Amino acid sequence: MQELIYLIGLTLTPFLELRASIPYGVFATNFSLLSIFLICVITNILLAPIIYFFYDKIIHIFLKINVINKCYQKIVTRTQKKVHKYVEKYGILGLAVFIGIPLPGSGVYSGALAAHLLGFRKRDFFLAATIGVLIAGVIVLLVSTAGNGAWNILIKKI
Repeated sequence: MQELIYLIGLTLTPFLELRASIPYGVFATNFSLLSIFLICVITNILLAPIIYFFYDKIIHIFLKINVINKCYQKIVTRTQKKVHKYVEKYGILGLAVFIGIPLPGSGVYSGALAAHLLGFRKRDFFLAATIGVLIAGVIVLLVSTAGNGAWNILIKKI
């Protein structure tokens, strides 16, 4: 049960998401690969509308605090620069690819911020987030399992 809570907690953590939870599941739990994939991907997909709602309805309250507003403006500028070229050219699919590329600064949190800033409808963002999370989940799972196999080849078991 504790492993499940860690897996979900890592998935919900900003900047970590699937990039941390799937490798944790592969290397540190006894869950099957399918279970790890499903738990992490479903958790990340369910996070998307919550984060979008936060950016859409609640963030304005916190932006009245000067320190938070300054940090927010930095993040906004950086996110707009990263995602604009993808979304301008490809729309929903561009946002999905941005969310799905498992690199620092991409994922559901920054994708929701980008969608909010660029005026995406909730439904369009949720579709992009679902596609993006599935892409990221597959990539991270493949890299993690390939890494695990490479590790076993390099380390001799006694």
